[in-house]
Amino acid sequence: MTRDQPAVRVAVDVGGTFTDIVVMTANGILHESKVSTTPDDPSRGVVEGLASLLAELGAAPGSVAEVLHGTTVGSNTILQRTGARTGLITTRGFRDVLEIGRIRMPDMFDLTWDKPKPLVPRRHRLEVTERIAADGTVIHPLSETDVTAAAEQLIADGIEAIAICFLNSYRNAAHEKKAEALINARFPDLPVTASYAVLPEMKEYERTSTTVVNAYLLTAMRGYLRKLEGRLAEVGIVAPILVMTSNGGMLAARAARDLPVMVVASGPAGGVIGAAGLGRARGDRDVIVFDMGGTTAKAVIIEDGRPSMTSEYEFRDGMSTSSRFIKAGGYMLKVPAIDIAEVGAGGGSLAGIDAGGLLKVGPESAGAAPGPACYGLGNTRPTVTDANVVLGILNPSALAGGRLTIDRGLAERAIKEHVATPLGLSVEEAAHGIRAVANAAMARAIRAVTVERGRDPRDLTLMAFGGNGGIHSVDVARQLGVRTIIIPPLAGVFSAVGMLAADIEHTALVTVMRLLDDLSAQDLSTIMARLSAEVASRLAADGYGADRTELVWQAELRHEGQATELPVPFDADGDVLAQISERFVEEYLKTYGYRDQTPLELVKVTVTGRGLRESRLDFKAMKIETRTGAARAGYRLVSFSRGVPAVETAIVSRAAIGAAERSGPLIIEEFDATIVVPPDATISRDGMGNLVLKIEGSA
Repeated sequence: MTRDQPAVRVAVDVGGTFTDIVVMTANGILHESKVSTTPDDPSRGVVEGLASLLAELGAAPGSVAEVLHGTTVGSNTILQRTGARTGLITTRGFRDVLEIGRIRMPDMFDLTWDKPKPLVPRRHRLEVTERIAADGTVIHPLSETDVTAAAEQLIADGIEAIAICFLNSYRNAAHEKKAEALINARFPDLPVTASYAVLPEMKEYERTSTTVVNAYLLTAMRGYLRKLEGRLAEVGIVAPILVMTSNGGMLAARAARDLPVMVVASGPAGGVIGAAGLGRARGDRDVIVFDMGGTTAKAVIIEDGRPSMTSEYEFRDGMSTSSRFIKAGGYMLKVPAIDIAEVGAGGGSLAGIDAGGLLKVGPESAGAAPGPACYGLGNTRPTVTDANVVLGILNPSALAGGRLTIDRGLAERAIKEHVATPLGLSVEEAAHGIRAVANAAMARAIRAVTVERGRDPRDLTLMAFGGNGGIHSVDVARQLGVRTIIIPPLAGVFSAVGMLAADIEHTALVTVMRLLDDLSAQDLSTIMARLSAEVASRLAADGYGADRTELVWQAELRHEGQATELPVPFDADGDVLAQISERFVEEYLKTYGYRDQTPLELVKVTVTGRGLRESRLDFKAMKIETRTGAARAGYRLVSFSRGVPAVETAIVSRAAIGAAERSGPLIIEEFDATIVVPPDATISRDGMGNLVLKIEGSA
């Protein structure tokens, strides 16, 4: 990147229901747009929406300096099982690692549980002769004949991508590199992923699973990014594309093409980075992030201004979380990621009666097409959005500043047919029931990152965003005992806003596996120097010199004899060994509730090198252009609680809220979001434009 770049920067977050677009112009003003996602080809919605917003602003396509992108291509490919037909070549005797996994189940009492089917069926998992010991020495040389024969057999079976994962290759990658070279020479157009390039660390199942997921996603991610670049070029945008990673950094599109496993949780990460930056700017360094969109709701905890991170998580149907407590429910991804709990409860989540006669909401979603019943696009089943329309919470005639026409009658009909009549309830009671079930699911996701991590949510502030975050935040906060809620500006597109504050990031790691007491300061210094040089080289390739980079360090430790480690951040200055030890002991006590006197083992050291982008968003100096038609002042009846009569409620804009606290009930309508202030809450606006909700009697 150079300093004479054009001035316009673009951030795009593709969600399951809406595609959010934020443009930051040369004067630092933020402009937003929200368009329906195009599931058949997400790039079409991105480019059409962006081109329309640029035309509206009078900005030339050639003035775009960069396109920051959060994408659901990876996660959707796994959920829909539409990835490449993948084959696995592994060490003889280790064909069934994917099947065996951790020999765990997510719920030991669930007799109906079915293990997720491996992304590679057994007939496409082939073994070759080779063996490397745990210390990296070669026991059996690689059989090149076996590798070639295995590749040819897989190609004959219609395989579209190959994953290579050999035993202990994290210690010595020579065999994997040789096998990769053989296959590339024989089949140059075949996508190949070797574990040494994706995850050079111990644990065979985790490494194999992560490598397989990467291979499975290669074709979809490469095809999508190629199509997106082509469509952007057609409208005159030739700026580089930076893709949001699961750990909240940015990766150049060329790198994302080869490492799609790094961007599976791409979309939610932008909002978390934005929440951390905004919290630091406000002085709120300990925050619960609550991001509710049209398809899912996400929860993350931020402590001391840093999002909680994990080095592994399981991607699954239902609720995806770090696998620290729940095992074997999905596909293991051992990659750096923000520790996000995600549940299928969004505005488009479908409601109905299950086989046992109980009300169920999600995880199935109406998505962008056809969307909630009130959209009138063909769906006749009720959603959370339909419930909010019926209760008067959402505008009964239009959303997105009047761009999206809705029909309250269709919402009432759907709820009556599928929920109210089967349960013998009124439509209003059924709508409250739909909200209650969705709220309970979202509160569970927040507990997964707070209570289950040894944190008390009552000590924290809730920062709510996403198109539906402000609608459900008070009810969710009540269940958790939280008393203060922050609704940031541009709440409905805040994940895209957060991307404008992110940096280019590259991660490098080394497996150590030594007792901390046996490690000298010089040993650790040598490891850190090696990792620093590695990420510095990658950042230099992206155009970032030493004056525009910073390093973030993390160690993973465990007590001797344990199988699971905990990550802790550390600073490179001072007595690093003592610092690592103290922080691990503190984190262990927070997480598990007791102290262990067993010696500590340093499992690995990781460094994240950040390339500090120019013109990053400064939350303290945020300037926003409010869209016309975003608010319609007036009144309407709103039902806030079951069994309580609806209340005549003022409908106002964010601008109508000042520094003085104002009591509810209120509904605040914006172009991208709606915020609910019930009768027992107050609201005010701080100097940065955030809405501050206070709930009476929550704690």
